[in-house]
Amino acid sequence: MKFRRKPRETVDINLASLIDVVFILLLFFVVTTTFTRETQLRVDLPEAVSGSPAEDQQVKHLDVAISAEGAFSVNNQLLPKNDLASLMEALQKESNGDTSLPLSISADGKTQHQSVVTAMDAAGKLGFSHLRMTTVEAAPTAP
Repeated sequence: MKFRRKPRETVDINLASLIDVVFILLLFFVVTTTFTRETQLRVDLPEAVSGSPAEDQQVKHLDVAISAEGAFSVNNQLLPKNDLASLMEALQKESNGDTSLPLSISADGKTQHQSVVTAMDAAGKLGFSHLRMTTVEAAPTAP
């Protein structure tokens, strides 16, 4: 006895709706993702018992931060090289040649002294006259 086989139906998978869902998910992830670049250096400032707070914070100023490893950043922009020439170039670019701007140096408490001297040397060679060192106020000691 010979049975007849039913002809097979061709099964088509509709990919259009799958592609739509994938593009919507992609769009969702692109919109909700935050892209951040960490360019700030972690600096633990040294303590000082005496000092005065910065005067006017409204005036544009330059900030040189030096990490414990001796990496320089000017106005939160990390420099690719940690030498005098690149620091001078970055300071010149950020100040647009205006050496009357106040310049503050924020060095980590564990920074080598040479890195701080290099920053001060760059400021001196460019002619900056308003130079200040950033510290944190020391906690009062109990007698």
